[in-house]
Amino acid sequence: MKAFIFPGQGAQFTGMGKDLYDNSALAKELFEKANEILGFRITDIMFEGDAEALKQTKVTQPAVFLHSVILAKVMGDKFQPDMVAGHSLGEFSALVAVGALSFEDGLVLVSKRAMAMQKACEATPSTMAAVLGLPDEKVEEVCTSVTDEAVVPANYNCPGQLVISGSIPGIEKACESLLAAGAKRALRLPVGGAFHSPLMEPAKVELAAAIEATHFNAPRCPVYQNVTTKGETDPAEIKKNLVLQLTAPVKWTQSVKNMIADGATEFIEVGPGTVLQGLVKKIDRTVTAESATL
Repeated sequence: MKAFIFPGQGAQFTGMGKDLYDNSALAKELFEKANEILGFRITDIMFEGDAEALKQTKVTQPAVFLHSVILAKVMGDKFQPDMVAGHSLGEFSALVAVGALSFEDGLVLVSKRAMAMQKACEATPSTMAAVLGLPDEKVEEVCTSVTDEAVVPANYNCPGQLVISGSIPGIEKACESLLAAGAKRALRLPVGGAFHSPLMEPAKVELAAAIEATHFNAPRCPVYQNVTTKGETDPAEIKKNLVLQLTAPVKWTQSVKNMIADGATEFIEVGPGTVLQGLVKKIDRTVTAESATL
C-alpha cells in the first residue's frame, strides 16, 4: 500500500516550484490563483527571493503548502494514495491533496495559521531545540522536571530525535539537563517561536474560528493526523484535530508506525526536500521511501 507524505516548515528552498510553473499549464494557473488569494506575488519570493525572505513564517508556510499541493495535482494519475499524512503544516497539504479541503480554502487557512503563529511568536519570545540520542521517555522526563518555565516535547520525529519547545529560559535549562543526561546534542533551532506548545494558545483560538467557518469534505482516503496518529476520515474529527495540533506535539514516529501497521509499504514524499523520507527510513528500514516524481 502507498502512503503519500507531505513536509512542513523548514523544507523550503530558493527556487522551489519554478520547474512546475515553467512546465505545467495547470501549475501556472494554480500559482497565479495563489498570488491573487494572498494579495502578493509569493511566486516571486519562491522562485527568485533569498533564503531570508523565504524564511518569514507568513511566506514559508504558504510556499511549502503550494509546492506540495500543486505537485500532487500535476502528478495526476500517479497520485493514488491508500493513506496520507503531513508533518505539522503538511497536514493541510495532505487534506487538500485528498479532497477534504478545496485548494482555495486550504491556502486561506494556511495563510491565517501562519499569521496567527507569527503574532503568537512576537507576543512571547520563545524557541525550540532538537535533542538527539536520548529515548523519548527521558526527554519527556526532563521537560516535566522544568517546573518554573514552559517546556514540552513538540516533534517526535524518529527514534532518538525529538524536538522540544518552550520559553527561552526553559529551553536553555532543559538543554543543560538533557546534555547532562547523555544527549548527543541538544541544539537550539533557528525558529521564531515555540511551535506545538501551550505558548501557541492565542494562535489556536484564532485558527479555531477560521477552521470552524470552513467547509470540509470526507477525504478520499484516511489522513493520519499528528494529534491522534490514526487514520481519520470524519470531517468533524479532522477539524478538531487540526485546531489541537497548534499546541499539541507532532507525533510523526507514532503516525508512521501506525501507517505501516495498517499496511503501508511504500512512502512517497510530495513537496520540497527529502526530510520526511529520511525520518521514515529511521523509523522502519523495511519500507521504501522516496520523492514524488511526475
